[in-house]
Amino acid sequence: MSVVSDQVRRLDVQLDRIPFNGGPEFTAAHHASAEPSRVKDLLRIIKFLSTTANASTAAQPILPTWQIKSLLAQSNLLAEASEETTQYETDLEWLLVSKATVQTYGIIMQTLLDQIVPLSDHIWYWDSVLSSPASSSLYMAQTSPMRVWGWSQEIYQDSKVRLRRNSGRPTGLFSEQDESTWGNYMSRNWQRFYRIVRESIRERSLADIQRRAKSPFTLSREEARQKQSRLKKLREMTASGLGVLIEEGLAFGGNGSDDGKSDIIMSSSQEWKGVVERSVALMDMVLKDVLTLDSGVAAFEDRVFAGVEEDPELSIEVEDDDSNRPSVVARRLHWLLKEQLPHHVEATHDLVNMHGRPSRLVRYWLTATVLLFSSSTILRILFNRKREILDWIADLGATVKDFWFNWIVEPTRKVVGTIRHDSNSDIAIMSRDSLKSDRDSLERMVVDFALDRPTSATGASSLSETQVADIRAKVQQGDLTPVLRAYEKDLRTPLMGAVRGDLVRTLLIQVQKTKVDVEVAMTGIDTLLRSQELVFGFVGLTPGILVSIAVFQYLHNVFSGGFRRDKHTDRCVWVLRDIDRILTEATPTPNSLLSYKDHGLLVCELQVLRRLAFDLLPTDAYKQRFLEDLEELGNNLKGIRCQLRALDRIRWVYSKWLL
Repeated sequence: MSVVSDQVRRLDVQLDRIPFNGGPEFTAAHHASAEPSRVKDLLRIIKFLSTTANASTAAQPILPTWQIKSLLAQSNLLAEASEETTQYETDLEWLLVSKATVQTYGIIMQTLLDQIVPLSDHIWYWDSVLSSPASSSLYMAQTSPMRVWGWSQEIYQDSKVRLRRNSGRPTGLFSEQDESTWGNYMSRNWQRFYRIVRESIRERSLADIQRRAKSPFTLSREEARQKQSRLKKLREMTASGLGVLIEEGLAFGGNGSDDGKSDIIMSSSQEWKGVVERSVALMDMVLKDVLTLDSGVAAFEDRVFAGVEEDPELSIEVEDDDSNRPSVVARRLHWLLKEQLPHHVEATHDLVNMHGRPSRLVRYWLTATVLLFSSSTILRILFNRKREILDWIADLGATVKDFWFNWIVEPTRKVVGTIRHDSNSDIAIMSRDSLKSDRDSLERMVVDFALDRPTSATGASSLSETQVADIRAKVQQGDLTPVLRAYEKDLRTPLMGAVRGDLVRTLLIQVQKTKVDVEVAMTGIDTLLRSQELVFGFVGLTPGILVSIAVFQYLHNVFSGGFRRDKHTDRCVWVLRDIDRILTEATPTPNSLLSYKDHGLLVCELQVLRRLAFDLLPTDAYKQRFLEDLEELGNNLKGIRCQLRALDRIRWVYSKWLL
């Protein structure tokens, strides 16, 4: 799916709306049980050229170049007309060449689009070279062998010419057949040749004194600026040609509107045939002049339109020889596909190779050389530390294993045990029966003391069962009144109480009471911990889970293209920024429309944004609405203001995925 594909489909649908009025001949040919073979061939070729003929053309409406040339050859329109044809056959021939023109139109537009988009990468490369002195110095070092080689070739050729002159031979008479003779001569006269080389170097240095006054660093930066400038000019010229084709090519009155019911198509007049002829001439002129970088964009556009107006093969007003016009258009289409388009592609490729970023060999030879010379050292280090490396790998594996079992498996098992109320998984800071045994011991101590010293404990000579039960109940509630009363009494005569033993006994009972109180407090804390045991289990499991999620997310990004998705998102931001710059900095026409150049640049950015967004948007519904917004953004007939509003809508509607 691309902008060009949509345009080709739209134009093909418009051509399918053409009504044929062939009169009796048309009716007889249409209703005959056996149509002439010529008509069958034309209908078959038209079906192949239609975008809705079958599933393959519906998915990819633009046919390959070789197939279009083959279909034109099968139509017999490339040969000179030799026999009379019916009006119905002539109309079919016009429909055939019109559909072939639409296909050629799509191929040329797609070619220009494919040429413009990579130019941005080359321009960004030169921006990075010029961005800092370090990058410029690196570029100078990378290209230094090419500079030395070019300089050596110049010296060699100049010395060769000088040697021929001194040997008495004219410059142009020392052919390749005399290479062995020239080699023998050079070996016999090496000193003389060496002197000639030195003179050539000295004279060449004097001739290039202005250039030699600049440092190699400055020369490298100037070269980068010149190449970047030429690439920008090529980008502008190609965008202008693309804009001219979009707005002026195959403009059947509707200009690509959704209704498509243009007056030219529905009128069944000769005007739509003239549009086809003019579009073919327009494509020819664009391919012929788009690489003329010495002229400006305005001069290029004027030259294209002037060439179309003065084209000798246009016959819009000619009505007497209508049957021969499809053959003329077909031959010109075939020539465009066979000669003009390949020549344009080759010339563009040469320009990009000349002014684009250097090849990978030039960019990475320095790094490869360093790695090559240091490879023995690296291998020696790896071999000498083989044992340490293997131990490190083993330790890494053991660490991963211990982390998995100690921080993932074991905490998970404890959480599951807590959920299932496993008694072995309870959190406890003291034993289960410790408080009960200490409390029973305290109760017995107090009761025994009260029974042994009833007078000191209660003031009575003896205790009844009811009083003993009451003392037991108070001890369970923490009331040690009998012991404290005896303790207070013994404090009056502590020596006597110590000798008698009651003071020490009451102190020990209070120590036991303190122990019971501590255990009661610990029991409360233990109960609190038990109530939050599941929370503590998840707290212990959380660090391992977070680390595992981070590792799995990283591996997922590495192996499933997550980093590529992030890169696409960043690229979408820059593309939206470039679209905004095109719309805000464009020089509008008097009708507040984009110029051909700006419209071509906008279409290129929309094509890039469309490819990126289709990988980012989640569902087909979002993609369909996104295509509608893109179509409104690229529609130059609505004006720059509407296009800016469409850009704002794209930003806030799809910001979740694109920004």
